[in-house]
Amino acid sequence: MASSFDQMTNTNNPGGNTTTRSRQTERRGSRRCKFTQLMRIRPSDPERDPFEDIRGTLSVSRSGIYFQSSVTTYEVGMRLFVTMPYSKEPASMSREYLAEVVRRDPLPNGLFGVGFKILMEMGLPSGFGSAYSTNSK
Repeated sequence: MASSFDQMTNTNNPGGNTTTRSRQTERRGSRRCKFTQLMRIRPSDPERDPFEDIRGTLSVSRSGIYFQSSVTTYEVGMRLFVTMPYSKEPASMSREYLAEVVRRDPLPNGLFGVGFKILMEMGLPSGFGSAYSTNSK
C-alpha cells in the first residue's frame, strides 16, 4: 500500500501510467511573502543615466525583493538605492538601502521582472545626532 506521501507525489498520466514528480530542493535562504509595499528605486552609480522608479513589491524576503518594471535599464550586477516603504510624507518611517540586481526577466506583458538583494542599510552612523553622548571625557 502506498503511503500518503507517495500518493501526493504521484501524478496520473492520460495513458494510465503513474509517474513520480521530481523533488526540487528549495534554494532560497529565507521564506518569501507576497505583499505590495511601495518603494523608490534609483541607480547608485553616478555614471549611469539617472532614473527614478516608484514600484510596488511582488515578493519580499528578509534579504531580497522581486517586482515588475517598465524601466529597461536594469542589469544584473547594477547597484541601486532603494527607499522603502516609500512615502512623500516628511515624517514617514522610510529607510534607504543599497541593493544589487540579481535577476532580470522579460515578461509576456511587456514589463520586466527585476529581483535585487539588499546589501546594506544606508543611514546615519550609530550615535549620530543624539542629544547625549555616552563617551564623555
